[in-house]
Amino acid sequence: MIARALDSISNIEFKEYDLTKGQYLYLVRICENPGIIQEKLAEMIKVDRTTVARAIKKLEMNGFIEKKDDHSNKKIKKIFPTEKGKKVYPFIKKENDYSNSIALAGFSEKEEETILWLLQRVRKNIEKDWELVKKGNKRNY
Repeated sequence: MIARALDSISNIEFKEYDLTKGQYLYLVRICENPGIIQEKLAEMIKVDRTTVARAIKKLEMNGFIEKKDDHSNKKIKKIFPTEKGKKVYPFIKKENDYSNSIALAGFSEKEEETILWLLQRVRKNIEKDWELVKKGNKRNY
């Protein structure tokens, strides 16, 4: 519920920058990791290759990113933010910082550290199942 609410808010606020549903997630990771390849981006965001390919195509068509050939392997395309993408990034980061401050309002520093630690544990638990299912396996439940 928290993730969906924050994602919904972001999608509404980022419309003025011509970023459509969820594209800001990809742009942020590309800005933070210039030269990333599509496979690593999919792994980082926890989406399948088809989903990341669609998002990359839209971001490229709208001038937020560009693909460049890898010098050592011509099959690999590295992804970089364009000037337009770099200009939008600080606003996205500012919105994220603001959302985090609202979400953690009233928490002590110790509580913030604890919630971060707990969420990281949850993420690691989920990643195991994500990896399992992405490789075509079934979970036993």
